[in-house]
Amino acid sequence: MRASFTRLLLLFALAAVGAASPAAAQPPNIQVSSPSSSNPEEITISVDPTNPLRLVAGANDNYRYVSTDGGLHWSQAVLQSSLGVFGDPVVLYDAVGDVHYAHLSESFDRIVVQTSGDGGISWNDGVGVGLNTPPKNEDKPGLATDLSGSAYQGSLYLAWTEFDSYGSVNPADSTRILLSRSTDHGLTWSTPVRVSDLGGDCLDFDNTVEGAIPAVGPEGQVYVAWSGPGGIRFDRSLDGGATFGNDVFVSSQPGGWDFDVSGIQRCNGLPTTLCDISNSPYRGRIYVVWSDQRAGTGDTDVFMARSSDGGTTWSAPTRVNDDATTSQQFFPAAAVDPITGNLYVLYYDRRATIGDATQVSLARSADGGDTFQSVQVSDSSFTPDASVFFGDYIGLAAWNRRIYPAWMRMDGGNLSVWTAPLTDSLVAVSVPPRLAAESVILHAIPNPIRLATSLQYSIAEAGQVSIRIFDARGREVAQLADGHEEAGPHAIAWDARGHPSGLYFCTLITQGRMKSAKLLVIH
Repeated sequence: MRASFTRLLLLFALAAVGAASPAAAQPPNIQVSSPSSSNPEEITISVDPTNPLRLVAGANDNYRYVSTDGGLHWSQAVLQSSLGVFGDPVVLYDAVGDVHYAHLSESFDRIVVQTSGDGGISWNDGVGVGLNTPPKNEDKPGLATDLSGSAYQGSLYLAWTEFDSYGSVNPADSTRILLSRSTDHGLTWSTPVRVSDLGGDCLDFDNTVEGAIPAVGPEGQVYVAWSGPGGIRFDRSLDGGATFGNDVFVSSQPGGWDFDVSGIQRCNGLPTTLCDISNSPYRGRIYVVWSDQRAGTGDTDVFMARSSDGGTTWSAPTRVNDDATTSQQFFPAAAVDPITGNLYVLYYDRRATIGDATQVSLARSADGGDTFQSVQVSDSSFTPDASVFFGDYIGLAAWNRRIYPAWMRMDGGNLSVWTAPLTDSLVAVSVPPRLAAESVILHAIPNPIRLATSLQYSIAEAGQVSIRIFDARGREVAQLADGHEEAGPHAIAWDARGHPSGLYFCTLITQGRMKSAKLLVIH
């Protein structure tokens, strides 16, 4: 192994953030929602790439939650907009640390995107996207941002389902997947383009096209998968979301995307689309994660298919949940760590419970989806009641080995939002031994840089840290840090928009050691 300069670490070792020992078996569960919340559900969560301790989450119909300490403590507020805030929330941080909150409007005639520049404390009134006159309805938004160094770096992508007339049985009415792009941090949005070639009905069941959550590839490719008639389909754009090609079949979805699970008023297995933009051996690999009942109505499972050729061909489905039982695993949420490339899947799990009692598990793959290992993250089970709407999805975010799951649980007929911040203490990477032994690590994501970059660094010892940016002539153009920092991983943003195109150098000095990284700015 040493001769090949490779060290492969595949052990699934998760520890609670801040825990004294990496071997901590059970992460502490932290309540996100206030006890005064009114049955929050449909959870979404995002981590700030410029400051990974800063998180924003959302829940139906109009809740927003903010943490500034890595999910250990949370504040709650109600989002407001003159266009209305009426559910299907999705939150997303972009490359420069702005956070965006997409949701339905009061009249369901557009998707509303609101933006915060202060970590989710205050929000603008929002922009309506895809406005249509009734009876057309816009539903189920999904957001993605381009963190690559492509020509489309910093772009935001919004995908959703459009209904000709929600609930209509008229065969002339249909649904379709649409996508719009913003190149100015969510202030304006392009005219929507149609993604799906094949439409669906308007009944909001298995034959309706839904579940469009976009993902962005390492060169700015835009990927979208969704469920509907004939299973799960996929399409891609190679020009920043301006045009899409022909739909590609990913997988069948036996039992459809809308199925019954005892105790859940409505359970769906809609897909999540993801792409590895890290420098892992699986860079560029696309994943689609969903659930279905191919093993029977009493044995719902979570599945993953992957593509290594840009979505042209797809693998056979791999089962994510690693139990040997005929039990229910459902409501998957998935994330790929942009730094390590590890794939994580959060899901509800009944492998070790009786009846409708439900736990929460997290699966991890460090080998590009070849294998998965699961751990339980909920500290106790709960039993849902089908008379209370449980929402359609839960949330998961990951950045540089930190994992932030978010889910609903029910106690005494009341819903609440919970998390269990984790650190993945071992990652599957191939690295030269000399790098593994270094006490200072520094790299930039993305690089080349069109707008801004997140400088990811790690120091082995606590101490004074200085981080500066120099141009190609050796002139200092920015000082990003100059103070005491604790040992471990850190991140800091550099906004390159005020600097001309060219080569720059970032230097980090600590404890008498210096580490430098080349930065290429392209405007």
